[in-house]
Amino acid sequence: MTGGYNPLLTRQDLRRAAAEILQPLTKCMTPGKARIFVGSGSAHYSEDVAGMECWSRALWALVPMLAGKCPEAEALWPQWKEGLIRGTDPEDAEYWGDIGDCDQRMVEMAVIGCGMIFAPKYFLRSLDEEQQRHLYHWLNQINQYDMPKNNWRFFRILVNIGFRKNGLAMDEAKLKEDLDLMESHYTADGWYFDYPTKRDYYTLWGFHFYSLLYATAMEREDPERCARFRERAAMIAPRFACWFDREGRGLPYGRSLTYRFCQSSFWAAMAFAGVQCGELSPGQIKHLLLNNLRFWLGKPIFDRGGALTVGYGYPNLCAAEGYNAQGSPYWAMKTFWILALPENHPFWQTEEEAYFPPEHFLDSQVRLLLTRDAENRQVVAYTAGNHAWEHMHEDEKYEKFAYSTLFAFSVAKEESALNRGAYDSMLAVRAKGNDLWHVRSGCERYMLAEDRVTFTWSPANDVTIDTVIAPTGMWHVRKHVIRTQVQLEAAEGAFSVAKDWAGERPCDRIFTKTAADEAKAAAWGTRGTSVIYALKGYTGGEVIHTEPNTNLMEPRCVLPTLHSDLEPGEHTLLCAVFTDTGECLPKDLPEEVRKLAESL
Repeated sequence: MTGGYNPLLTRQDLRRAAAEILQPLTKCMTPGKARIFVGSGSAHYSEDVAGMECWSRALWALVPMLAGKCPEAEALWPQWKEGLIRGTDPEDAEYWGDIGDCDQRMVEMAVIGCGMIFAPKYFLRSLDEEQQRHLYHWLNQINQYDMPKNNWRFFRILVNIGFRKNGLAMDEAKLKEDLDLMESHYTADGWYFDYPTKRDYYTLWGFHFYSLLYATAMEREDPERCARFRERAAMIAPRFACWFDREGRGLPYGRSLTYRFCQSSFWAAMAFAGVQCGELSPGQIKHLLLNNLRFWLGKPIFDRGGALTVGYGYPNLCAAEGYNAQGSPYWAMKTFWILALPENHPFWQTEEEAYFPPEHFLDSQVRLLLTRDAENRQVVAYTAGNHAWEHMHEDEKYEKFAYSTLFAFSVAKEESALNRGAYDSMLAVRAKGNDLWHVRSGCERYMLAEDRVTFTWSPANDVTIDTVIAPTGMWHVRKHVIRTQVQLEAAEGAFSVAKDWAGERPCDRIFTKTAADEAKAAAWGTRGTSVIYALKGYTGGEVIHTEPNTNLMEPRCVLPTLHSDLEPGEHTLLCAVFTDTGECLPKDLPEEVRKLAESL
C-alpha cells in the first residue's frame, strides 16, 4: 500500500485503505475499462476471462462503498461504469462474451447482482434503456447453464435477487432450487460443507457471507430462511474466532489462501447483517476484523505498482490453485463490505475489544482440535484430515498433523528430496531404495477427543500407521505405530522457521544427540522457535534448509527433522514437538510432556 502509515481504526481509515488498493487498478484497465490486467500468469480459464475477473472483484469494495456513500467510490465509479456498459454490450469490442456451463464468469456475476441489490442507483438506474437491457441479458445467462453443486449457487441467487429488487424477470424455480441446495449443505454447529465434503474458509467467506447478504436483502420476503441464516452465523462466530491469534493472524489451513484478508470478510458480513452473538461482543467482532486487516496490510503482498499478488505471506505461485489468476486475490476486497455501514452506525462507534478464545477447543465438524498459549500469541490446530482430491497440494493444505498461525505450512516442490518436499508437521516415509517420499493423504478412520487426535492411515502400499497426537500447552506428543511389509526410511518434521529476516538476528540451528535413543533437532530466533525431541524409535536427525518459496509465510526456512530406518514388522515412533513465537529454546523436555508421552 501507498500513502504512509494507516492505523486502520476508523471508517475513514478503511475508506482510505480501500481506495489505495483500488486506485492502482485504474492504470491497468483496457481502453474500454471492461478488463483489468495486473500481471502475467494463467488460470484454467482464458486471459480474457481473467481480465474480467479482476475488474469485477474490485467491486466487492466499490459496491459497499457506493452503498455507504463513500466519496472515494464516487470518484472511481465512472471508470467501472464504463466497463459495465461496454462489457455487457454484445456489439462492443470489449464485450465479456457469451458464457457456457460452469463458466468462471458466473462467479464474477455475483457482485454485479449485489450492486443491483444494494446500490441500484449506480448499477441500473444510471443506465439508459438499451444499456439496462444489455446488462440484464448478459447476467441472465446464469439462469440458462449448469453450475456446480457448491457455493457457486449463491452467485445465481444474488443475481436473481438483483433482478427481483429491480422488477426484472427472474427464474423463481431456480432461486428456490438454489436456496434449498445451499441449505442442504448445512451440517451442524454453524458449519456448511462445500462440494464434495470440505469444511474450511469457504464456509465463512462463501456460504455465510452470501447468506448474510441474502438475509439483509430478503428479510421481509423470506423471514424464516433469513432467521436460519442469522442463527447459523451466530453459532459459528465463536468457533471461527478460535482461528485467530492476538496479532490478527488467521489459521493458514485449506485452499484459496491467496485471498488473504478475505479471512475477516465473515466479520464484515456479521456486522452488516446486524447479527447478534451472545459469546462475542460488537467490540470483539470489530477487533477480529480490523486486527486481521492490519496484519495483512502490513505484509509484502503488493507488487511495486500496488497490485495484490498471488501468494500468502509474500508473492508465491507454488501453493496457488488452478483457478488463481493474477486478479483473483481481489476476492479479499469482500472484507471492505463493512464500508456499507454509515459513519453513525454502532459498529464504528464501539470500541475494539480483544477476544480470548479458550486455550483448547474441539470443533468436530471441521475435524480440528484448536489450541493456543495463555497470551493467545499463536494458534496451533491439530487435524484428522479433510482430503477430497480436487486441487493442488491437498495433502499439505488439509493433511498436516498441525497448523500454526505463526509458521504457516510448506508445500512440496518435488518428492524425491526432503529439502524440496519441506515436510513440516508431517511424517514422510519411503521404501528403501525408492525415490519418492509419501505422507498422509486421507485417513482410513479417525477419532477426535478433547485432548487428542487419533487416526489410521496408509501412506504407501504395505504400510499402515496408527497415530496419536496429544497437545499440552505449546507442546504436543506424536506416537506412530507402524506396520510395514517393506524396509522403510522415515522423516518426521516439526514446524518450519524463518531462516533469516532483515534487521533481525538470523535463526540458529542445532542438532544434538543426548542418549542412545534420544535426540533433538531445533531452530530458533526472533521469528520463532521449533523443536522436535526423539523419545523412541528414531536414529538421528538434522535441521534441513528447505527449498526457497515452499513455505507460505516465509520464503527461506529451516526445518528440524528426525530420521528413522525401519525393517519389515511393527515399530513405534514417539516424539515431542515444541513451538513458540519468540526465542525460547527449552533446556530440557518438561516432566509433564514426558509423562504424557509415556501414557500414550
